[in-house]
Amino acid sequence: MAARFAPELLLRAQGGGLGLRAALFDVDGVLTDGSLHISAAGEEVKVFHALDGHGLKLLMQAGITPIVITGRDSPAVRRRLTDLGLTQAAFGVHDKLAAAQRLLAPLALDWPEVAAIGDDWPDLPLLTRAALAVAPANAHPDVKAVAHHVSALRGGQGAAREFCDLLLMGSGRYGALLAAQTGTLDGR
Repeated sequence: MAARFAPELLLRAQGGGLGLRAALFDVDGVLTDGSLHISAAGEEVKVFHALDGHGLKLLMQAGITPIVITGRDSPAVRRRLTDLGLTQAAFGVHDKLAAAQRLLAPLALDWPEVAAIGDDWPDLPLLTRAALAVAPANAHPDVKAVAHHVSALRGGQGAAREFCDLLLMGSGRYGALLAAQTGTLDGR
């Protein structure tokens, strides 16, 4: 059973009359625990949680576009997004708001149709504009202060999946996706 969310939060996750059609994700501190592992050779290693990855795939199945906007660029992040089939992303971004607007424009989306999850100050311009703003448990206090919901889970440890579940519940698609996963080949 997915996390239980307050009715007011589920209403916000419905996205008003338009519905939420895109979800913005930070990487370090959201899709990872925020640790930076750099080898002596300079290779960056990141650890991702499988639950978060499956949540991103479920969003795509539900017609909600996941968009990744990260301040760092690394082969590990690019590989993970490719493995998940995510195509909407901006890497090495200093101005996340400008990057978000560039990615939302071709999708004909505006802020009332967007949810966002972030953990630190560079994410604040997105979180304060999004119809639904979420922070992982390990987020900076200033980010938690503007979030509509603070996950009980930390970044890289299921917070992104909780965010995805919230969006799926708000969209009314959670039950059908779960039923499709629990069905058998013979229809029972």
